[in-house]
Amino acid sequence: MMRRRVLGAVVALATWPRLVRSQPAPLKKLLMLDFELIDEQAPEVPFPEAPARLAMISQRLREAFARERLYALVDRAPVQALIESTGKTQNLLSCNGCELEIARKAGADRILVGWVQKVSNLILNINIEVRELADGINVLNKSVDLRGNTDQSWQRGIDYLVRDMVEKQQGNR
Repeated sequence: MMRRRVLGAVVALATWPRLVRSQPAPLKKLLMLDFELIDEQAPEVPFPEAPARLAMISQRLREAFARERLYALVDRAPVQALIESTGKTQNLLSCNGCELEIARKAGADRILVGWVQKVSNLILNINIEVRELADGINVLNKSVDLRGNTDQSWQRGIDYLVRDMVEKQQGNR
């Protein structure tokens, strides 16, 4: 009887670290802003597809983050008016911390800003940065280069970013 208790205690102690490690950390709350476009060729080279493509990849990234449980996405609705009004007067990518304040008001721990840089009509890159709200430090930077300016190339770019984050376990930073 005593031997069984000792053996049971040894087994419990041996498996305890594995059980503790297998418990995932609670997901950090992330406010994800829509992608923006940096296009040095505008207005000389029209790009009428840009608004639809930016909305498409913003939605695709949100869905992928939720599906892969990379972060807990915060509802934008309570701060949507603030996002829009601030975006009319300044660029949310480089507004000296205004995006952090918006995320705080949304109840987030982190904020994601994303942009597509159009180098030429055939060369683009998709970029994301996840910033910590306490001090604005980037905790994650990701970028993917695209060759081809189509819906499919933009979707594949987002899919690659997410797949790479999952493989490298870069979610919830």
